[in-house]
Amino acid sequence: MTVQTVTSADGTVLAFERFGEGPPVVLVGGALSTRTAGVPLARHLAGAGMSAVVYDRRGRGDSGDAPGYAPEREAEDLAALVAVLGGGGEGPGGDDPSPVYAFGMSSGGLVVLREAARTGRGLGAVVLFEPPFTGAAGRPQAPNHAALLSELVGSDRRGDAVAYFMERIVGLPPQAVEGARRSPSWEGMKRIAHTLVYDTTLLGDASLPVETLAAVDVPVLVVSSRESTPALREAARVTAEALPRGVHRELPGAFHQVPPEQLAPVMREFFVG
Repeated sequence: MTVQTVTSADGTVLAFERFGEGPPVVLVGGALSTRTAGVPLARHLAGAGMSAVVYDRRGRGDSGDAPGYAPEREAEDLAALVAVLGGGGEGPGGDDPSPVYAFGMSSGGLVVLREAARTGRGLGAVVLFEPPFTGAAGRPQAPNHAALLSELVGSDRRGDAVAYFMERIVGLPPQAVEGARRSPSWEGMKRIAHTLVYDTTLLGDASLPVETLAAVDVPVLVVSSRESTPALREAARVTAEALPRGVHRELPGAFHQVPPEQLAPVMREFFVG
């Protein structure tokens, strides 16, 4: 696919690719991922008659970055992509025949929620996969994670930063982290380890952002995997309950993932079915 670019409000250039033709949906990746992680889902959505856009969040892959990270900049990044796709509609049942939709994977969902609450009309509908508000499920995060990760990255201990994130924030057992260290993807994760500061800044202490959720006045489907941890599944449920137009659905899958061939038709049905 041809890599295209769009410039965000602060001048940061973002790289994206588009798959398929039809109603557009922007896929926002989670921590330690670039746009390539969303390609399998994008291809399945394209096969289901949608136009799926994957992009490198700021600081990753082929996208640029800017000093002084703030969550608002990531919301503006998503807004820039939505604008390129002609967004600004009301979504299912609205007057605009061509709304833009969004999917947020894990912490990518925090970007989507912030933008949906910020603009009100930028997105037609949203699907979230396991937004990690585990504080609402009795597993809060320490408020100093971002500072500790910044210190590790600043000391050129990028591998230690990735391992810290996996073990202390995601909750993976030590043997799983050691397995990740030996995997072919480890070097790629180290390259974008500095963006873990961004994701943990977005998440904060993992409590439910009640005011943000209350301001999201578009339909939202919150999906969780039946094989994820109880905390993630509960976080998905309470997130849906806190949204004015939220719905929760569990699908068969694995820890923190659902196969794209199962997720894509559920998304399409919710967006345009």
